[in-house]
Amino acid sequence: MKESVLDVLMYLFEAFADADTEPEPDRHVLRGELLRAGFEEPNVERAFKWLDELNENDSPHTRTPTADALRVFSDSESSRLGVDAVGYLMHLQHIGILSAPQLEVVLDRLMALGDTDIDMEQIKWIVLIVLYSQSDQHEEYARMENLVFEDNPTELH
Repeated sequence: MKESVLDVLMYLFEAFADADTEPEPDRHVLRGELLRAGFEEPNVERAFKWLDELNENDSPHTRTPTADALRVFSDSESSRLGVDAVGYLMHLQHIGILSAPQLEVVLDRLMALGDTDIDMEQIKWIVLIVLYSQSDQHEEYARMENLVFEDNPTELH
């Protein structure tokens, strides 16, 4: 089975995001469930590490960008994401779904996926997961959820 870390994250997110139970499931139990579902051990471990790193920091940077700051993407970010993805992330920030610090977290988590090509669907899911992890972002999460599950996405241009 060819799957990625993002596939494991999406499986976990879909299985537990709408669950009524508040207690966090035991990691050992989750690992067993993921392996039984057909995910490979290295991807399961990388997904757990990815989630741990997401939960460790609210922002990967020590300085918080101001509201009027202009984000300049590094060469590695630009080459991995591409022009359309950068434009989409900037659009999400412009319409208020992502704040400047949240954009930094999303970029950090996208780059941590380790995949060579990052597509628009991956970006949408990572934004959704990041917003879900921040308990005070209910409205932004709901708006992003609509964008992720929208049948006919609108063009940005």
